[in-house]
Amino acid sequence: MRWLTFILGVAILAGVASVVIVLRDGSSDPGAAGAGRTLSAATESPSPSPAHSEFTDPCGTFDTAAATPYAVRGYWLIPTSDPCTWRRQLQAIHRLGGDTVVRLGFGLSPRQTDDDGQVLQPVDDKDREKTPPPDKRYAVCVESGLSCMKAAEQELRAANPGNRISWTYVYRTDEQFGPGIFRCPQVERKIVVNGDVFYRLIAPEDGSDDPTCDFTTKGRAYHLILVSAGEQDSLSELLDLGDRFGIRVFPALPLAPRDPAESTRADPRHIGTLTTLTRRILQDYGNRFGDRQSLGGVYQPFELQLRDWPDPGKVQTLQVYAEQHRIVEQELPGKPILVSPYIDSRRRLKYTSTPAQVAAGFKALARTGVEIIAPQDGRGTGKVGLFWPNWKNKPVDDRLKPVVGESTYATAYYGGTRDYYREMSKARAELAEEGVEVELWANVEAFEPSSTENCGRQGTRGRTDKPRLDTQVTLAGPYVSKIISYMWSDFFTCGSPSLSEEIAEDWDRPIPVEAQRRERQIQDGLEIRGYHLGDAKVTLSWPGLNTPRVVDSATVGWHDGTPIPGLPAGTEQIWIPVDWATVPGGVWVRVEVTSADGRKSAEPVYYHNTG
Repeated sequence: MRWLTFILGVAILAGVASVVIVLRDGSSDPGAAGAGRTLSAATESPSPSPAHSEFTDPCGTFDTAAATPYAVRGYWLIPTSDPCTWRRQLQAIHRLGGDTVVRLGFGLSPRQTDDDGQVLQPVDDKDREKTPPPDKRYAVCVESGLSCMKAAEQELRAANPGNRISWTYVYRTDEQFGPGIFRCPQVERKIVVNGDVFYRLIAPEDGSDDPTCDFTTKGRAYHLILVSAGEQDSLSELLDLGDRFGIRVFPALPLAPRDPAESTRADPRHIGTLTTLTRRILQDYGNRFGDRQSLGGVYQPFELQLRDWPDPGKVQTLQVYAEQHRIVEQELPGKPILVSPYIDSRRRLKYTSTPAQVAAGFKALARTGVEIIAPQDGRGTGKVGLFWPNWKNKPVDDRLKPVVGESTYATAYYGGTRDYYREMSKARAELAEEGVEVELWANVEAFEPSSTENCGRQGTRGRTDKPRLDTQVTLAGPYVSKIISYMWSDFFTCGSPSLSEEIAEDWDRPIPVEAQRRERQIQDGLEIRGYHLGDAKVTLSWPGLNTPRVVDSATVGWHDGTPIPGLPAGTEQIWIPVDWATVPGGVWVRVEVTSADGRKSAEPVYYHNTG
């Protein structure tokens, strides 16, 4: 009866016009906006506005209306040779509210050459004693009857007989470049052979990328970088589409060569050549695209596991990061670097990490010069579980059993997704106090650890479903400033209906991300943050409560759709009255949100009533 009396009293108060006007305008107590988290390190630069509502080109007619905006705002893309595929993908991404795409890239590869200067295929680790055959991709690169490697060496020796090519590197891309990629045009050039496009770059062996271009004074050792390029420039096409659809594009930096002794580590022996190639590409980007708003930044594609390293300065991959990122700061000032490290929380394996250890690794990574860290949430690979603290003794999700076996969450993992993002959010705030500014995003993996229904090029992994994706948003939501997902092609596009079609049909289902006790005016209650919460009904329950309590926020609560600083776009909040005197201390209050048309959120949020 105390509960019913309280609700009746609140309903009467809600009818007072002055109160309704104040709160419906979005006003609240001064301390409410940032409670329970830190704000993002930097204000995300706005995405370019769509240029038109509709346009037509040889690929068809496309519109730029974001009809079904979802909580995930960015996606990875696989490079494609079909420009119409780009258009269809960006239109579909924009329709779901996407404003960011991250494109996968290619790696710099050191290669052996034979006596004729033919580039050989990569050495097979299983059979290092045998000489690999020529790589057909680069065999067609010929100048004046010589292989491109021999032609370059001949020109260098003509300048000084002591000059030589000490190593050859190759880099494959589907982009084309402008003259900004060349530093020394007398020995560097674009080579076109029957439609195949190559770029020949020459760099001193010491990694200096000597701007004097003095090849005559003394003989030196040089590295040849032979770039196999696309017939057309895919990045120009993507940026043009970015302008059309209001989407920011993050092209990948050249991927560092891997350490042959440990493939998960970058090989620091190649830093000089890697930074030379990075500098040349970014100089060209700066010349051609530096003032394009659709160029959102660059993506660091070499994956790294976050952990608490005893001496981060000795970590090979961090060393390579720091050098490569320094080039970005020099050549593309104002364009952020995005990196997406992974987390492994599995207890039974070595070299996995607790939330606190990952937070320490987050700090070390931030100090390499990145501006955006979007840790993979780990659910798709099964390396991290989606669970609340009060769920730790429950059996793991059936779809995780191929990875961790029959176990509880507590025995399988050091912590859940929410634990890791919470600790990284704290680390981000501590870095800000030191003057190191970095944004924390979430990369929610849109696949399952294993599946009988393969998705395109994704091996045995198959796409997940929308309820699980909603759950990932819920668990990461209150600690990050943006949510992106790996990856659009093919996990959002395979199957019937596809995951993107599932989202479009159910885009406005409520997704709560946090519940906190909060006072408004003279009343005590519960504030819930999340997506699509307007006019929602809230169901509260806890162990020992026989009948769940249902509160209609449209009748006795308040809805505020004002953007919340530091949280992802689209996040809003509602408030409902709660008589906390009737809620037992120490219980975990289950908070379920249901839309006005009866659709319940895929995942509840929990509030620990500590009193």
